[in-house]
Amino acid sequence: MARHVSRRAPRAHWLLLLLGMAVLLAELCLNGWVTGVGGEQGPAPVTGASVLPAGTGPVLQVDAGGAVRSAAIPAGAVALTFDDGPDPRWTPLILDALRRHHARATFFVVGARVNQHPELVRRIVAEGHELGVHTFTHADLATLPAWRQRLELDLTRNAIAAATGRTVRLMRPPYSSTPSALPDLATVRAASGYLTVLTDRDTEDWRRPGVDAIVAAALPAATGPGAVVMLHDGGGDRSQTVAAVERIVSGAGGPRFVTVSEGIGLPPDEPAGAGTVARGHALRWAQAGAGWVSAAMWWLIVAGTALALLRLAVQVIAARRHARRAAAQGRRPLRSFGLVSVVVPAYNEAANIAATVRSLVGNDYPQLEVIVVDDGSTDATAAVVTRLGLPGVRLIRQANAGKPAALNAGVAAARGQLLVLVDGDTVFEPDAVGRLVQPFADPSVGAVSGNTKVANRGGLLGRWQHLEYVVGFNLDRRMFDLGECMPTIPGAIGAFRRAALLDVDGVPGDTLAEDTDLTMAVLRAGWRAVYAERAVAWTEAPATLRQLWRQRYRWCYGTMQAAWKHRRALRERGQLGRRGLVYLAVFQMLLPLTAPLVDVYAVYSLFFLPPAQVAAVWCGFTALQVLAAGYALRLDRERLGSLWTVPLQQVVYRQLLYLVVVQSTVAALLGGRQRWQVMARTGLAAAAVPPQRGPSGAAPGHEPTGVEPVHGPAGFAPSQSPAGIAPSHEPAGIAPSQSPAGIVPSHEPAGFAPRRRTTPDRPGRPGRP
Repeated sequence: MARHVSRRAPRAHWLLLLLGMAVLLAELCLNGWVTGVGGEQGPAPVTGASVLPAGTGPVLQVDAGGAVRSAAIPAGAVALTFDDGPDPRWTPLILDALRRHHARATFFVVGARVNQHPELVRRIVAEGHELGVHTFTHADLATLPAWRQRLELDLTRNAIAAATGRTVRLMRPPYSSTPSALPDLATVRAASGYLTVLTDRDTEDWRRPGVDAIVAAALPAATGPGAVVMLHDGGGDRSQTVAAVERIVSGAGGPRFVTVSEGIGLPPDEPAGAGTVARGHALRWAQAGAGWVSAAMWWLIVAGTALALLRLAVQVIAARRHARRAAAQGRRPLRSFGLVSVVVPAYNEAANIAATVRSLVGNDYPQLEVIVVDDGSTDATAAVVTRLGLPGVRLIRQANAGKPAALNAGVAAARGQLLVLVDGDTVFEPDAVGRLVQPFADPSVGAVSGNTKVANRGGLLGRWQHLEYVVGFNLDRRMFDLGECMPTIPGAIGAFRRAALLDVDGVPGDTLAEDTDLTMAVLRAGWRAVYAERAVAWTEAPATLRQLWRQRYRWCYGTMQAAWKHRRALRERGQLGRRGLVYLAVFQMLLPLTAPLVDVYAVYSLFFLPPAQVAAVWCGFTALQVLAAGYALRLDRERLGSLWTVPLQQVVYRQLLYLVVVQSTVAALLGGRQRWQVMARTGLAAAAVPPQRGPSGAAPGHEPTGVEPVHGPAGFAPSQSPAGIAPSHEPAGIAPSQSPAGIVPSHEPAGFAPRRRTTPDRPGRPGRP
């Protein structure tokens, strides 16, 4: 509202946020990629006859000219090979059996599992066995593009190098079998630079056919040639394989068990280069980090879900109790408390001010004065008020000094002991003022919040804001009322006892959310703040996303300022610190900051989690939101027609609101002054407000029988003042032209360090008249 000097809002954090979200998504995708690693479930389908001639050995290499060379294990030797490991359960048992009988074997390892269990890979090498590549994620190479084929092989080689310090030359493609079952050379050509090792004897132990069947399939005839035997040490239940290996290697007079390289006469593997080792270590750290990130995200989702469900349950229970209490109170006759002063600060409100003032003057409360404070408007706001010429309306004009200064000027000029503070774009229901002041019958009540409704609720954005006001704000206010920790009396419709304002030195001006700052100060001074749900006012909501951003940024940043300013309430008596500030910190600051992470996890889940599970979770939460919104609409006597927009809120509206929190948090941490974001007024509130009706349902100008519009409308008891309110027309100690003690006419909202303390740092005292 006021002109404030500010520096440009920070921008670099958006780039950092996008970069962080991209890194998070990459880490989650890496984890999803490697944790989806399976095991052998059978060979890939064979679509035709083998391209290799009969008698081709199981070890293949394609030279530069495309010719295939092969090698075989000599007679009297057997090369036991194990695929799909290392596995922390089965691989050590197989290694123990091989060590007991001094047998050596070749292990074709999956790269992702090497990074998970590098100690097993080091043990394999230390005990004289050999390693080979079995791709990084147990992918079928024949179905992959060339770049992915190379990636699968290179990542596995790097992982082995990081774990053992050695390079490897052997590779076995997943889902492979004997040379006679090879339909083409695609997988062999993909392994350029490697020797492709197939098998002579496929035990198919992954089928778990029984120990005897595995042993029979593994051992060649006593007088036959040597063989490469395929077994598995990972990818499933390998208990039968472990038992079979014990029998295979323990037979007296059996074959000699060698590694593949030893069987075909190749020298041992060479040490890996420093670059390969470094890449392997980086890969292992990235994979480990991805696992940690995924686990942390899982627990974040669980914690956030639990908090959201707990909040929803508390809101619904509190709303039900509050509605019952309000219904009982609503059956009591309305009381008149003498003169009530309405203060309307206005800055460039020419589009709405006439409707606002008319709705106030037309209220059925018997003793009412309206004070419009024109805060240096550059449009025709003052002229519009003057032309109205309505009785009981006063106009104060001042140089632009900000909304708090305008409110304080109006409070100083007011004659009533109860003050209603109203935004210049708000249209009151005919009975709103009367219902708003009823809680002041309790002398401990210092402030009352009314029920703000969105007038311009047409279009998707208007419906979203309408639902937010009804479901979010009003459900929260019912809960805050019961918990005696109302942090905000809205500027659109709120009432204060003059004594409460005097206790806190008037409306503070050192935050962007003067309504929140003032309410917290009133609570800390020992007064109660309550919610009058039937005191309804209509306000003009932002009509564009840009305007909505500016409004919510001011609200959010100002709330952070106010919470920081009143942080000592955490150590004081009263519920503001223990309930109100904790609730704001958790649900309006911390959880929204984690929302971008949740959205990243949602994108990840679309690709790596079961679609049915993702759909079930999303539908379940959406259904809960729809039910809660329907209940809130029913409590507020609203139609249910806007419920269809609830699922769409997850697409744009939710993201905008949590990005506002991100922007506000960064601005708060960096410090500096932020300017007041002025929303362009269009008059939509006045045009969109439903026909105004009094408490009996009659339209203005058609009062029900027995209502005297000026001196005492029906339903109000004879004029009387609540306990402690003097009936005099001039507030004690405050002349109409003076401001309350300690109020500076103009304040500029600053960062988190307030220039002046408006509330004593002491425990709040009990409610007082």
